[in-house]
Amino acid sequence: MTPLSSGSQADVLQTGVTPASHGVGGLSSSRTASPAARSEDVQIATVRSDQEIDGVFACIRKERLLSRAGTPYLTVELRDSTGTIIARAFRDADLLAGRFERGELVRVQGRVERFRDQLQIALRTIARADDEADPARFLPVAYRDLDELEGFLEHLVREVYDPGLKALLERLLGDRALRAEIRRAPCSLPALGSLGSDSRPGSPRAGAGRSSSHHAYLGGLLEHTVAVATMVLELCTLHPRLDRDLLLSAAIVHDLGKTREFTYGAEIARSPEGQLLGHIELGLRLLALHAPSTLKDERRLALEHCVILHHGADAAAGARFASGEALALYRLNALDAQVKGALEHGIGR
Repeated sequence: MTPLSSGSQADVLQTGVTPASHGVGGLSSSRTASPAARSEDVQIATVRSDQEIDGVFACIRKERLLSRAGTPYLTVELRDSTGTIIARAFRDADLLAGRFERGELVRVQGRVERFRDQLQIALRTIARADDEADPARFLPVAYRDLDELEGFLEHLVREVYDPGLKALLERLLGDRALRAEIRRAPCSLPALGSLGSDSRPGSPRAGAGRSSSHHAYLGGLLEHTVAVATMVLELCTLHPRLDRDLLLSAAIVHDLGKTREFTYGAEIARSPEGQLLGHIELGLRLLALHAPSTLKDERRLALEHCVILHHGADAAAGARFASGEALALYRLNALDAQVKGALEHGIGR
């Protein structure tokens, strides 16, 4: 398929297709094309008009649509770790659509073109990319340095002095596989692909498809855990009657089950365990697996109560908080999640 010419622009206008709203979308008349970018060099955030594209991306949306003339065309949304872009094919739409599915990595060849001050890729070909790239290259990632966040987490663990709780935290962080998952996991699923949106962390449209989305990128769990635990230290200074060791330990482990809640491919998705059990139950199982003999039963119960109720008292027997620490964790968790979610969704911009 050849790149679309200015004649195709009229077809686009007749179909009523809306160009993308954050630097993605649209067609222009033919110009002298720039050299094709190599696959490993292509980044959505840096593509330019007239650039020839030959690269691998994650397909996060796929739609077969009909023009007003009744002819099919293909619209897809592509993503890498730097952002999203729309790609469209007005020829051989059904043939191309049969070569891949949403949620797969795809190899794309085409040309970046401009229409109504927006960029999109005019597709020549698109097909499933088998074993061509690590899917993690195409997932949204935290902007904050993960090594720095891990250092903060280690510092927070050292602030716990209760022997049983300290031993539990040390065993959790001593599990190398679990620690790697703590570093990788998000707190929630990224926004559903939304044609014309920008899904980069911190962009105005990121997460807009999920009202409860927050820290919805790789490294999000570590970032959220450090934030909540840091707020615990401040709160305990203001309210010294709180059990500092218990509340700080609960903050560190409250979302631990998220390390088992997700799978990672071209998209982040829920694991079977995440769908059927949820992260709270998965977290309790991890605590049970790593609990040391020095952790007294009453301390373990108090910790589990905080974990179970960190989304609210409805999960408790009698629908009530049985400790000030559980109430405090619930409020701090909600504070960080809601503020972060608001910033990710563009509130105040």
